[in-house]
Amino acid sequence: MKARNKLLTLLIVSSGAAAGTALLNKCIAISAGSKNVLSEPESRCYKWRLGNIHYTKTGSGKPLLLVHDLTSASSGFEWNFLVNKLSENFTVYTIDLLGCGRSEKPYLTYTNYLFVQLLSEFIKSEIGHRTDIIATGASSSIAVMACNNSPELFNQLLLINPEDLSTCNHIPGKYSKFYKAFLDLPILGSLIYNIANSKEALKKEFAVNYFFNPYSVKNSYIDAYYEAAHLGDSPKSVFASVKCYYTKCNIINALKKVDNSIYILGGSEVCHIDDIIKEYKEYNPAIESSMIPNTKQLPQMENPAEVLKIINMYFA
Repeated sequence: MKARNKLLTLLIVSSGAAAGTALLNKCIAISAGSKNVLSEPESRCYKWRLGNIHYTKTGSGKPLLLVHDLTSASSGFEWNFLVNKLSENFTVYTIDLLGCGRSEKPYLTYTNYLFVQLLSEFIKSEIGHRTDIIATGASSSIAVMACNNSPELFNQLLLINPEDLSTCNHIPGKYSKFYKAFLDLPILGSLIYNIANSKEALKKEFAVNYFFNPYSVKNSYIDAYYEAAHLGDSPKSVFASVKCYYTKCNIINALKKVDNSIYILGGSEVCHIDDIIKEYKEYNPAIESSMIPNTKQLPQMENPAEVLKIINMYFA
């Protein structure tokens, strides 16, 4: 009888904890979007086969597609400091990748090839011309693979702080598959995700990795990333796929074959950025490069004026 009572008590406590955690997760999702930081007056929707894709289009001239970094908190917001100036010379497209920002976030495993297909089909459907492209961080490998698969769709590529080639080459192992299964759990997995994408965690990410000068990080940046991280049906799905290496891809052969012009723009304070650029040039000696001083992962936000100069010079 005592054992039965203990078991009943344990079940009640466990159910209460699960219900409380689920309620907390729900409250976080609601509060994150309360400021509506990411609203766009002229946003557009590309109805892709795997989900609706949010994008913007502004300006006139030859097309330029801007692709944000591949993290669960990233979105087209990272280009906000460049779009107006770029639109004076280009037709500028910003895209929120599937599973990110304001785009639909279906529950599925995201892969490099999925995003390659998205970029190629987006250009065919919404742009309709050969396109210059700028990609940040982990999305650089997507741009390279897309260009290799469909070179007729792309002109020049500019990569901002691409990942080193060994990181690109990671593949999911047993631990990764176990961790993804855990992150996919509806309550506990969501709790882990919410902790990893809390405001405090994002503040730390900006201060340590995104910006060289942490005092130039504004609260509005944190609010935008926090909102992007918690919108949609399954925001943790892309987080789980990235963390567990499902979005990685060996791009060395593609890098060798791509005949398009490639330019790498590095933040001078990114760890080992000189070695990363040197490694890319070993496989494709035609690659050009330069550095934005006193910046880290997001120079387009930290020093947009200098990034704009490089873009206008390269795509002129």
